[in-house]
Amino acid sequence: MPNITVELLSGRTMDQRRDFVAAVTEAAVDILKARPEAVRIVYWEIEKSDVANGGVLESDR
Repeated sequence: MPNITVELLSGRTMDQRRDFVAAVTEAAVDILKARPEAVRIVYWEIEKSDVANGGVLESDR
């Protein structure tokens, strides 16, 4: 059973999430030969104030 964890900045729509899990599930089935119902995807939403790149908070960009 593939367990896939996705960290992303908050603000994605439900349609974007649905499209993403459909595409990732399809890739896991094709590449890993997993059954679709065995592919588990968990989202962890991160606030922009919790992430910095290059010494700058994402919330400050």
